[in-house]
Amino acid sequence: MSNPAASDVGSSATFHDPTGGGFPLSREGRVLFWIAVAFSVFQLATAAHVVTLPSQIVRAAHVGFLLLLTFPLVAAAAGWRVPWKTLAWALGLAGMAVAAYQWIEYKPLILRAGDPLPIDIVFGVVALATIFLAAWLIMGPALPIISGTFLAYCLFGQYLPAPLNHRGYDFAQVIDHMAYGTEGIYGIPVYVSSTYIFLFILFGAFLEKAGMIKLFTDISLGLVGHARGGAAKVSVISSGLMGTISGSGVANVVTTGQFTIPLMKRFGYRPAFAGGVEATASMGGQIMPPVMGAVAFIMAETLGIEYYEVVKAAIVPAILYFASTFWMVHLEAGKRGLHGLPKSELPSAWGALTRGWYLLLPLGVLVYLLFTGYTPLFAGTVGLSFTVLLILGGSVALGLPGQVIRVIFWIGLGLVAASFFRFGINVVLIAVALLILANIFVEGGRKTLAVCRDSLADGARTALPVGIACAIVGIIIGTMTLTGVANTFGQYIVSVGQNSLFVSLVLTMITCIVLGMGIPTIPNYIITSTIAGPALLELGVPLIVSHMFVFYFGILADLTPPVALACFAAAPIAKEGGLKISIEAVKVAAAGFVIPYMAVYTPALMLQDGGPLAETIGYWPAVAYIVVKAGLAICLWGAAVIGYLRTPLAAWERLLAAAAAFTLVAALPVTDEIGFALAAIVIGLHWWRTRGRAAAA
Repeated sequence: MSNPAASDVGSSATFHDPTGGGFPLSREGRVLFWIAVAFSVFQLATAAHVVTLPSQIVRAAHVGFLLLLTFPLVAAAAGWRVPWKTLAWALGLAGMAVAAYQWIEYKPLILRAGDPLPIDIVFGVVALATIFLAAWLIMGPALPIISGTFLAYCLFGQYLPAPLNHRGYDFAQVIDHMAYGTEGIYGIPVYVSSTYIFLFILFGAFLEKAGMIKLFTDISLGLVGHARGGAAKVSVISSGLMGTISGSGVANVVTTGQFTIPLMKRFGYRPAFAGGVEATASMGGQIMPPVMGAVAFIMAETLGIEYYEVVKAAIVPAILYFASTFWMVHLEAGKRGLHGLPKSELPSAWGALTRGWYLLLPLGVLVYLLFTGYTPLFAGTVGLSFTVLLILGGSVALGLPGQVIRVIFWIGLGLVAASFFRFGINVVLIAVALLILANIFVEGGRKTLAVCRDSLADGARTALPVGIACAIVGIIIGTMTLTGVANTFGQYIVSVGQNSLFVSLVLTMITCIVLGMGIPTIPNYIITSTIAGPALLELGVPLIVSHMFVFYFGILADLTPPVALACFAAAPIAKEGGLKISIEAVKVAAAGFVIPYMAVYTPALMLQDGGPLAETIGYWPAVAYIVVKAGLAICLWGAAVIGYLRTPLAAWERLLAAAAAFTLVAALPVTDEIGFALAAIVIGLHWWRTRGRAAAA
């Protein structure tokens, strides 16, 4: 059995993936592999409505599969002894037993909601215990401790002093609220994980197997590989492009980073800086449309808006984020005299595109569907179906005699794919079944089938930490809906914001970054947005802007020391300490820290209505103005941090550039005018000081 994940991730797996980056090459590993395949098939069947089940059952089965895979897979990867492996399998089977109980007792549980039987309480306790243990194993202690604190608050919060206390809740009521229904572990995060997130993880897994990474890397090399600092610019572009399909920062680091980090080191970048660039660019993948991170789907569901509205709000900040990263590596390259690669050694971007253009078809269809109002679930199902047809059809087409027959075959397959919109999924399923049958007999077909099978397994394994995080964070949401504690924190933020909105934003940012030191982006977003979102809305910040603010800093938290997940994933590839990489990543992403603040004060940056600027000069002029202002602030901030523009900057020039950038962000009376004046002064004086130095240009 092939084990591509292990070979792709290599030595970096142990730094970020407790499952070992793959399935063990043993009998136990084969069992786990086929459980993962069954998990993916179940999710596909429910997403495509081949099997129609109530949402509660789908959520319970989703969590059951997550637990059944997590415990034995972690035990096998860690090399536990037989007694502990047996315990791991027992815990996994207990988690699946909870799902079976919810399925069997579905209707009776609805009828006795609020009045659970003792057996219900037992299964509820088992569900909570296994989720806490799984989260501890796969993500470390931080998130279980935070969620455990919230659960303890439900049980004992009545003994706290006002205003933190509540009226008190019975043990059975707390378990019923957390382990059944849709307010606790089976809430919106697990709903999104069991539908959109899993589907898009599979979509990314299939595209990667089809050669999307190589296509993006070759295009990036062809476009910017020859420029100053070309190796780092290749990293920024290829990671950004990968982010359009994967939406996972760590996954981007260990896929594109395997190529880009050694390339940057070979051309003179310091190991820490190379790792920092890759981590920064990879984390940006979560805000890069069309397939943003899992948080974007949760945000759309939480706010009750279409997914394309989230994409609309993210598109300009995402472009600015990657532009700022691109600018920082350009300045670093200039400062250190790092040149690009010889054009003779680079692939042609156009050649790569002409060879692999067909891989972009599913992505194009996905973008079209998302922006024309279709649900992410429908769009993801269509995109994944088209990808599977391309992969299976490719090996069949190679076995056909003559170019004309191959063209006719592809036209026919295209018509079959298009018929999905008229006749539904059954037509595609029949086509897939026929292609699978054909692949058994054509040369190279069995290898193609193995690739598809491995994609199903790898997708399920990749979904484990995301799904477990969504389940355990439901306890925090359940605590807030049961006790109303979010109102207490929200009122504090509002009281601070009445004096200074900026201080409220800083408090929210610090909360995001501190939480991000110990927990992933998804629970970080859910916790902080639940507390801060309504409070910032009361202070006049549009709801989607406040949620994007939290989302943005939740991503940047994965770059900040001491716990910087993306940076530690890059550490073994760069052969440098994770903390050193984290410090460099913060410097590279420094310009990106200003973007969320500018969006709050001028919502036009996220293409949202409102704000005094739009009311004064109109919506589109406000968009153009804020984009130009943000771009200038990013350029100045980057120059101040790196200490280079046309030549190295003097200390006074760096201070002046930083002051200009800050005043452009501040959004106070006359600060824009001061910022533009300072920018003109620092750029003009620097140009005058360095005039005639062609080598520095």
